[in-house]
Amino acid sequence: MSADTVTILAFVVLFALMLLRVPIGMAMGLVGVTGFAYLSGGGPALKIVGHTTMRTVTDFNFAVIPLFLLMGSFASTSGMSRELFRGANAFLGHFRGGLGIATIAACGGFAAICGSSVATAATFSRVAYPEMRRHNYPQSFATGVIAAGGTLGIMIPPSTVFAVYGLITEQDIGKLFVAGIVPGILAILMYIVTINIIGIVRPSYLPAGPRSAWPERLAALRNIWAIMLLFAFVLGGIYGGLFTATEAAAMGAGGAFIIGVARGRLSWRDILNSLLETTRTTAAVFTILIGALLLGYFLTITQTPQKVTEFLTALGLGRYGVLALIMVMYLILGCLMDALAMIILTVPIVFPVIVALGFDPIWFGVIIVMTVELGLIHPPVGMNIFVIKSVVEDVKISTIFYGVMPFIVTDIIRLILLIAFPVLALWLPSHM
Repeated sequence: MSADTVTILAFVVLFALMLLRVPIGMAMGLVGVTGFAYLSGGGPALKIVGHTTMRTVTDFNFAVIPLFLLMGSFASTSGMSRELFRGANAFLGHFRGGLGIATIAACGGFAAICGSSVATAATFSRVAYPEMRRHNYPQSFATGVIAAGGTLGIMIPPSTVFAVYGLITEQDIGKLFVAGIVPGILAILMYIVTINIIGIVRPSYLPAGPRSAWPERLAALRNIWAIMLLFAFVLGGIYGGLFTATEAAAMGAGGAFIIGVARGRLSWRDILNSLLETTRTTAAVFTILIGALLLGYFLTITQTPQKVTEFLTALGLGRYGVLALIMVMYLILGCLMDALAMIILTVPIVFPVIVALGFDPIWFGVIIVMTVELGLIHPPVGMNIFVIKSVVEDVKISTIFYGVMPFIVTDIIRLILLIAFPVLALWLPSHM
């Protein structure tokens, strides 16, 4: 068989394995090694398995992933999410739809110390949903706000997806983190505007809570100042060049640990559970990474990225037409797989296309993350929707999708703005 035929067959087998619920890291590794062995021989194929595995788990740069995961685990276990929600509610809860606005603000704050969309959505399903239902917010709105707010977990730095994208494409992870700040703030502001519009169009749909007195607001600030300081320290250190992204991850994990212990929020059992949870998640992420790297060797010898680049650039669609085609592909894949798996599987193929078309790699990283986060909430299979459903069992999937539709429209508008005005993502990194 020709190399092209082997490549097509390999992708058919890969998606068949995924449909059979084989873990995606295992599926990519199996297809990559088998394809490489068919074209280059069994000996070289076995050598790349050992070499790739060893290089991945011992590379200093890859330590950014478990360290940021540990930071998020310490933050979640020590109850920082609940404090962020209470603090945001103290200042915003008296507006119409105030609990929804507070949820978006708290999700943004938690995203700054977590880096996971799924974790953010699951956490606020437990923290914010019961409070909104207690104040008679509709189920669709309450779950829709949490689903949308959860997507901030992979946009606002530090983000695991940004880190993986940087590692795959050999881009500066610190610059990617900083590039996500303005789009992340823009996402929060546009979600809040969306809630306000819903409140204006349907005033009886969203209640307004009581106004908190200033002593209550100051008490809420006392509970979250350490969290905000941690975020400013980590991102400020990266932006100011004080430390690399990996060093920032270590400082963040250490800071979250110290804050949790100092406030009596982390017991020995909590610390052990956080370490175990981080180890399990890291093992899963590294399995996917190793599988993707093995598949990458196979794609390299078949020259798949180069052929895809030649094919797309020859379509005559123009650079933005090709970009739109890639965005549609990501929206479709968002219905089928996890954000991280999607990035790892596709970026080695589409990144050479983006470079050939003259797009900025840092900007494209932001665009990719925005498209992936949109895929996490749009029908028919948004990952965040099913995460919320698993936590809030008394709500229908259709109800959550109904509630998240206004935020999907908001995300599409934001994506168009970022494509039209790349400076929104590139201005801060250009000053590093």
